[in-house]
This record gives sequence, structure tokens and C-alpha cells, in this order.
Amino acid sequence: MDLDEITAAFPHGAPPLMPWQKFAEWIGMGDEPIVVRTWLERGYLPSQKVGKRTMVNVALLHQQLLEQEWTL
Repeated sequence: MDLDEITAAFPHGAPPLMPWQKFAEWIGMGDEPIVVRTWLERGYLPSQKVGKRTMVNVALLHQQLLEQEWTL
């Protein structure tokens, strides 16, 4: 998968990095943001430190999900 394919498939309006609290709200976990924080601490979500802030790497997460094989 090349960059153009990733960009074309990327969710419209989603930034490449997002504060983890905002990400929790974005995915509907705003009432339980500590769950998202735990996912980050355990490495389930890709993240990037920016200064003191932990950001969810939405672009990398999106790429990983597209490359993952899904079975029904």
C-alpha cells in the first residue's frame, strides 16, 4: 500500500495525531477515557509523545487496520 492509497482511504477530517482524550471522545469512549489511556500504555494503539502530551497516531492506526486481515 502506498501513501496515495492511504491518503485516499483516510477518514475525512481526521488529523494524523490526536490527543488521547479527544481520540477517546472521537471513538465514542468519552465516558471511559481511562480505557483508551490503558490501551496506549499497553501498546494496543500507536502513539507519539509531543512534549508532555501523548498523542494517538491516527494515521498509523488507520494504516495498520487497512493492512490487517479480517475474518468473518
